[in-house]
Amino acid sequence: MSAAPGTPIRVLLVDDQHLVRTGFRVILEVEDDIEVVGEAADGERAVTMARATRPDVVLMDVEMPGMNGLEATRLITDDGPGAPAVLILTTFDRDDYLFAALRAGASGFLLKNGTPEELVEAIQVLARGDGLLAPEITRRVISAFARPGDPTGTAHRGPDADAALRELTPRESEVLVLLAAGASNAEIAVEMHLGEATVKTHVSRVLTKLGLRDRVQAVVFAYENGVVRPGG
Repeated sequence: MSAAPGTPIRVLLVDDQHLVRTGFRVILEVEDDIEVVGEAADGERAVTMARATRPDVVLMDVEMPGMNGLEATRLITDDGPGAPAVLILTTFDRDDYLFAALRAGASGFLLKNGTPEELVEAIQVLARGDGLLAPEITRRVISAFARPGDPTGTAHRGPDADAALRELTPRESEVLVLLAAGASNAEIAVEMHLGEATVKTHVSRVLTKLGLRDRVQAVVFAYENGVVRPGG
């Protein structure tokens, strides 16, 4: 779900620590374009509140009692069109959490040691309908695919992926390769000698044709389906 132009970005806070939720609320409520619509202390409550309050972005902790944040993310993003974007926030800098969050449908992943400005910017990015991976996390995704085995636990290319890739035009295929490298729309525009508005249209078409939620999923899709290879 993307926030409507001119309206505040609706945010749901999910963390089992009350002080952490309070800290996030203090940071966000001073922003004119952000509205905190609720809080939840566990995954089950997060799913219920997400469906009731229809936020644009959910700030999701990972380790919580009962249902954890990864399972809650999967249930929230499985709600289909209009589902909120989920930004995973954790103190644990672990690859298994990163890949599990991507599998579950998260649109962004940040560590809690980031700055308030980074948190606000991440929420704004997700609310626009874009995904967010910090450059160092994109490098870890690429590095993981360079190692033997399947770090994300997802299936390799099958007939559906092949058919979807054949739907891409040559220019859209080039955009997918650049997305996989972590390039921004501005960087893609320079590389392909296009306007940013045109690039945005191409990115949107790539995601639609491949059935992907955002550019974060495009990075994983491109590597797990052999569209690009680390070091290639």
